[in-house]
Amino acid sequence: MKIDLEGKKFISSSNTENGEVNSETVFEYHQKGELVWADYSGGEIIQGHLIGRFENGKLSMKYHHLNQNNELMAGECISIPELLDDGRLKFTENWQWYTGDQSTGKSEIVEVI
Repeated sequence: MKIDLEGKKFISSSNTENGEVNSETVFEYHQKGELVWADYSGGEIIQGHLIGRFENGKLSMKYHHLNQNNELMAGECISIPELLDDGRLKFTENWQWYTGDQSTGKSEIVEVI
């Protein structure tokens, strides 16, 4: 599936308990070829950034953000894209913190039209 994320916005539709992103967090993506980056904020996140690339149909990325507790958090994520029946994109994400308890989690984000 060929994906162009330039200018697309996403919100979280689900997250494990140890995650900080929620339905108030908005991600705004940009893309040039396989290079992908985004800014995100809202909910528990004051400001965050991610950078990654598409590899073998998956988005592999690193992220960092400042949360409402004034903690700088960072981690990595593999996102698997899916095209929904209504034409929007959904990413199923498996992630791990580099900071804090270094736990793993799973989340989903969906495109906002």
